[in-house]
Amino acid sequence: MNLVRLLPVGKVEPSLIEGLRAAIPQRFKVRCDILSVELEPGSFYHPERQQYHSSEILARMQAIARPQGCHLLGITGVDLYIPILKYIFGEAQVGGPCAIVSFHRLRQEFYGLDRDDKILSERLLKECIHELGHTLDLRHCRDYRCAMASAHAVEWIDLREIELCESCSARVQSRRPAGKLRAIYKGFIP
Repeated sequence: MNLVRLLPVGKVEPSLIEGLRAAIPQRFKVRCDILSVELEPGSFYHPERQQYHSSEILARMQAIARPQGCHLLGITGVDLYIPILKYIFGEAQVGGPCAIVSFHRLRQEFYGLDRDDKILSERLLKECIHELGHTLDLRHCRDYRCAMASAHAVEWIDLREIELCESCSARVQSRRPAGKLRAIYKGFIP
């Protein structure tokens, strides 16, 4: 991975996506840019669930994931699901080029609390690092503090660190050519 392209899926506040554009290269030693186009999520809406099917969005994103070595990260404010779960915060193609993250349930307002942009930005970055980790072929980690820990509730996201644990970093290093990997992961600080 040498480039992460951020794709707005529906309307996304410019400050949120700009914050990610600045923060992702601090974690991964990659270039990060924002696509000037927006993917309209309407055709992925399922009225029986009143949610958007994330796997269908990923399939559409796959068609626009270019060039080689580029990872496409969709950012959306719509509520995502996959058929076996009530909701998800994000989904990624494990070992593939595409991932999507929703901030719908990361907002304090969703839980009846006052708006807090700092908490939202931190949660969103954690989820983006998590889903990008999946695109690098990482699975869920047992260390609840690791960015790759599973989270089925927002409280679990709050417990995570933004970084990969030593074990996950080592797993990535053992699967990739050493020179290229070191360039990607120098940004991870244990």
